[in-house]
Amino acid sequence: MKPIDLVKSPGEWLQAGGPDSGVVISSRARLARNLAYYPFAPRLSMAERAEVHRKLRDIILSEGLATPEMYIELTDAGELERRLLVERHLISREHSDSDGRRGVAVGDGEVVSIMVNEEDHLRIQVMKSGMQLAKAWEIASGVDDVIEAHVEYAYDPDLGYLTACPTNVGTGLRVSVMVHLPALVLTGQVAKVFQAVTRINLAVRGLYGEGTDATGHFYQISNQSTLGKSEQQLIDTVESAIPQVVRFEQAARDSLVRKDRTRLEDRIWRAYGMLKHARMVSSEETLTLLSAVRMGLQLGLLPGPKLEIINQLILTTQPAHLQALQGRELSVPERDRIRGEHLRSIMNPN
Repeated sequence: MKPIDLVKSPGEWLQAGGPDSGVVISSRARLARNLAYYPFAPRLSMAERAEVHRKLRDIILSEGLATPEMYIELTDAGELERRLLVERHLISREHSDSDGRRGVAVGDGEVVSIMVNEEDHLRIQVMKSGMQLAKAWEIASGVDDVIEAHVEYAYDPDLGYLTACPTNVGTGLRVSVMVHLPALVLTGQVAKVFQAVTRINLAVRGLYGEGTDATGHFYQISNQSTLGKSEQQLIDTVESAIPQVVRFEQAARDSLVRKDRTRLEDRIWRAYGMLKHARMVSSEETLTLLSAVRMGLQLGLLPGPKLEIINQLILTTQPAHLQALQGRELSVPERDRIRGEHLRSIMNPN
């Protein structure tokens, strides 16, 4: 399978299902694991990288965690294909750009992705639509058990699972939730909310994780460390914080409607008009417009389209997706023009 084939069907996490899906786009559980008796991935020789890759790939395929067609050898993939996988949140930027044998196994609906030879030998990731952290963890734990039946992990009785980055030592578990918070930004309350979140040792990042911007008012909230707490404690911490963030966002939306409905409707309908008619649109502008329309749909201020369509456009309008659909590299002006065409075709289906 080629990564381009993934563009033809959206991942399950974009389906706008699950609890609180109006604010919570997706929930993710990610486990970091390393094989015993091997150096961590950054210190592996090329021969060792190939051996670890072969061993883990064979387990993944023999256990049916992914089909051979859905195991992508990143060493053989082109740069554009790797960028597309990054945009779909199936691999990290570091995984895309590193050297040596490495790959990713993609499960049905892109719910499960298993990265081999990323920062750690193994990264097991599960993404679900809406607020479903417990379900994401349950699936990730099951995949972990299947693989651990065949290998010995690097583990210390006192510290827990050993990882390349010290912040992952312990359970090796990172749980995160992608949230859409336009009203908190517009009302100037988002900084105060994030201060409260960071006080309970949670991190706030942009759409594509650490070091990225929160374009379009999309954020990721996750635990900062894994040492000294159980998996359930980590999940409970995030699960206790997110409902409060959702309530603050919903209250801010209601306040905007109540205090300045006309101005809010003007912002939303202008964005809707741009998406339906603009001839050239940048990637950053598109996310801002989609953010406004997404909020308008949730408030009942727009007649359509469906929320899941807007979620999918967040991905399919990204640079690598547009270029993959065209089958070639595109200049920035070409991307902006084709993005406009793509938006108009989706927003004006008739």
